[in-house]
Amino acid sequence: MKLLSQLLYNKKAMAGLVILTIIVLVAIFAPLLTEYSPVKRVGRPHQAPSWEHWMGTTRLGHDVFSRLVHGARVSLAVGFGAGLMITLIGTVLGIVAGYKGGVVDEVINFFTNMVLVVPNLPLLLVLAAFIGQASPLVIAVILGLTSWAWGVRVTRSETLSIRQRDFVKSAEMLGEPAGRIMLFEIFPNLISIVGINFIGSVIFAVITEATLEFLGLGDPNTVSWGIMLYNAQNSAALSVGAWWDLLAPCFALAFLGLGLALINFAIDEIANPRLRTGGMLNRWTRMVRLGEGKV
Repeated sequence: MKLLSQLLYNKKAMAGLVILTIIVLVAIFAPLLTEYSPVKRVGRPHQAPSWEHWMGTTRLGHDVFSRLVHGARVSLAVGFGAGLMITLIGTVLGIVAGYKGGVVDEVINFFTNMVLVVPNLPLLLVLAAFIGQASPLVIAVILGLTSWAWGVRVTRSETLSIRQRDFVKSAEMLGEPAGRIMLFEIFPNLISIVGINFIGSVIFAVITEATLEFLGLGDPNTVSWGIMLYNAQNSAALSVGAWWDLLAPCFALAFLGLGLALINFAIDEIANPRLRTGGMLNRWTRMVRLGEGKV
């Protein structure tokens, strides 16, 4: 609750939440925002933006705006689904490893190091290529099962510090079960770390899904921002002057990334007060100047 109240007074967090809310609302109310189907031909090939088609049409005559708002659903679902899976696995394994220690810690560290050693993107490319035209659900599962190692490292490190504090020692002396201590004593003190991990994982998942689909490893029958980029590339949109076909999903991905990054920066500032010293220094400088002016 404290973190949430601090986020409400943070300008970066509010700006990021506004951007994210707009995108989520657009995805939810996509059928109400456009009269055109995202998979049916509704105009001439590569028709320029007009009152009839706000963002023009694709090579197949699909309405770009309709595909953009409907594609937001898939991209957000993959991003938040994979981000949740990555965060859940990383948080659970990190807390267990940091609190239990011993053999449990060594085993989890062994598998964590194995995942960290293998380059993530090449591994994803190999897995997606092996599966073939992967659906958004398959991509989300692949991302969730191969991208949790960083979260384990960070969570474990913070847990090692928290487990030495007095309130944890007191709970152990009272005979509380290890599961309850990890859930109710340690986890609440990791909320900021978990929040940063989740937002970062969502950004990573959205961009990686778009990358895999852009390279032709996704299901071409899906309507998503990555498939829009793939289709625009195949139709040589820029070469024929249909810039709107390519720029629409690019701006959408950048806009979503900006919103999530602002929220991530805000959580980082709240978790690490030293990052806010820049603003304090500016206020102090202004006060000094005002004081010199009075003298």
